[in-house]
Amino acid sequence: MREVKIEKVMLIGLSLGKKTTNKNGQSARDCGNLWNKFENEKVIDKIPDKLSTEILAVYHEYEGDHTQPFSYFIGCKVKEGTEIPRDLSSIFIAKGDYRRIDAKGIMPDCVAEAWKEIWRSDIPRAFKTDFEVYDERSKDWSNAEVEIFLSIKPSVKE
Repeated sequence: MREVKIEKVMLIGLSLGKKTTNKNGQSARDCGNLWNKFENEKVIDKIPDKLSTEILAVYHEYEGDHTQPFSYFIGCKVKEGTEIPRDLSSIFIAKGDYRRIDAKGIMPDCVAEAWKEIWRSDIPRAFKTDFEVYDERSKDWSNAEVEIFLSIKPSVKE
């Protein structure tokens, strides 16, 4: 776990289109369905001007803490000002202070377990924009590594 500064970045990809919630496992179903659509429709190939092949899963527009509804988005970093294809959406990850947590192990369990630990922690979350980064290290589902970035309150120091 470490604190990092993140610069503003534009993403293009798929938006869930509605808010979801962690209640009764709803977000696991909704987010899983969006991942299936992202993969099955080869959305990564439709994203123009990608800055890398990393895929980011973004939790944003929180209505409170992790028990309240939030929005979900999957996409890639692009050059700011990139034209958004008609069937895709865009969002920005805001510049700010983030706490990085590494999830390691068998997918998708290692990510789910990391989030459970986050929810039980005393990390001073800002509940603005949180995101996961999927890159080459997350391709082997039997031994994956995923970085999770949590927006935190700026006055916090470790």
